[in-house]
Amino acid sequence: MSVAAPRTAGKRKHRSVIPAPVSRKKYLTIAAASFIVVLAAWWLITALELVDATFLPSPADVVHVISDTATNGQLWSDMRISVWRVMVGYVLAVVLAVPIGVFAGSSPRAEAAIEPLTDFIRYMPVVAFVPLTIIWVGTEDSQKFLIIWLGTFFQMVLMVADAVRQVPRSYQNLGATLGMGRLSILSHIVVPAALPRIWDTLRLCLGWAWSWLVVAELVAASSGMGYRITQAQRFLATDTIIAYVIVLGLLGLIFDQIMRAAGRRMFRYLEARS
Repeated sequence: MSVAAPRTAGKRKHRSVIPAPVSRKKYLTIAAASFIVVLAAWWLITALELVDATFLPSPADVVHVISDTATNGQLWSDMRISVWRVMVGYVLAVVLAVPIGVFAGSSPRAEAAIEPLTDFIRYMPVVAFVPLTIIWVGTEDSQKFLIIWLGTFFQMVLMVADAVRQVPRSYQNLGATLGMGRLSILSHIVVPAALPRIWDTLRLCLGWAWSWLVVAELVAASSGMGYRITQAQRFLATDTIIAYVIVLGLLGLIFDQIMRAAGRRMFRYLEARS
């Protein structure tokens, strides 16, 4: 007679590899705490004079620069110019990259024609194109638009194509079963299904656009936030450099959060499904 193995007391709790999302309030608290920790460390380093103020000014000095430049209007003028340049270059990239990416992701022949060339160009350093863009279009805003476009377009094409390819084949088969044509399946099934991932791609690429803005304005510019950073560097005005870098970070964060909130609003059904 065999004796059954004793059951372990209680049931084992199943632990998920990825924990459930925290509440909005807790998320904001943790995020704020991380900023406070960095700010406190910065203040402590400067208060103890561990680094010469020429190289790392105190938070108070940086806040003073932000306040002064905002009061005299210089900061707002530079912000307005830089936001304009980012938005134009980025929107041009989106308008061209999304349809090309959808085409490449939905057609093997288009993929063969587009992706190897796009991969080849995206590995070319955008910084190396700065002298060429100045020769091609001069030093006006069009040159800044072109640099931002070059830095985002090719990455965006590949990421959009990948988002389209991740749509399950069963979705397309369902459309074919219903008698839908290829173009109808693409526009009514594939693209809507890929849209959440495409939106994430656009959000990530907007962050890159802000990075390429600084590259575009560091050379051959007479206005904008990158230009102001270059001017400050000539006079070792690190407080101005750090002030403008912080403002750039805040602008990027604001635009990112706007796109993230818009994505949550547009794709609310994903949260309900999960």
